[in-house]
Amino acid sequence: MQVKIAPSLLSANFLRLEEDVEMLNSSADLIHLDIMDGSFVPNLSFGFPVMEAVARKAVIPLDAHFMVVNPGDWVKRCAEIGIASMSFHLEAAGGNARSILRDIRAHGMKAGLAINPDVPVEKLYPYIGSADFFLIMSVFAGFGGQKFIYDSLDRIHTLKSRLQEKNDSALIEVDGGVNVGNAAALAEAGADILVAGNAVFKAANPQEVISQLRNPR
Repeated sequence: MQVKIAPSLLSANFLRLEEDVEMLNSSADLIHLDIMDGSFVPNLSFGFPVMEAVARKAVIPLDAHFMVVNPGDWVKRCAEIGIASMSFHLEAAGGNARSILRDIRAHGMKAGLAINPDVPVEKLYPYIGSADFFLIMSVFAGFGGQKFIYDSLDRIHTLKSRLQEKNDSALIEVDGGVNVGNAAALAEAGADILVAGNAVFKAANPQEVISQLRNPR
C-alpha cells in the first residue's frame, strides 16, 4: 500500500529553508504549510512572505493548512501564489464551511476540511461531496512534536467507510505525530496523505524516512 507524503515545513530548519524545499522537491509528494494565527490556536507559525518564498522554489504541490479564524479571507491570496490545496477547520468556519469550500474550488484549488481530535468525525458527513479531502488531526492543532492520538485510527476508518458508502473519492489526510512506527496502521485505516514534521526533518536521512512512510510495512 502506498500513500502520499506531505512533510510539514513547520519542523524544517528556517535558516536553510531553501535547501529543505529543494530536498522535498526530489523526495516528497506535497509540501505541507501550517498557518497559525495565535487566535484559533495558541501559537504563531508563518504567513504569506514565507509561503510566497517557498512557492518560488517548490516544484511539487503546496498544501496549506489554515488554523486561523476567518479562513475564507485568505482563499484568493492562496490561489494567487499558487497553492494547490487549502484546508481549514470546521470549528473556525462559523457555519460558512460549505461556502468556503466552494470558494476554494472556484479559485482552482483542492478544498479540504479539517477537524481536531475532540470533534466527532460524523460532523464531516454533511460535507461529503463538497470537499476534495478531509484532514483528520491526530494531535490538537497548534504545535508540532505532539504524540500521536491512537483513537485517530478509528476515526479515519469510520470516515473512510462513510466515503465508500457514498461512493465519494475524497481523500483522507492525517496530521500529527505521524512517523514510521504508525504509518502502516494509518494506511490500513484508510489514510491517503500523511503529514509528517519531526519524523522527517529531525531524521539523519529525511529522504529515507519519506520513502519508508510512503511504503509502510
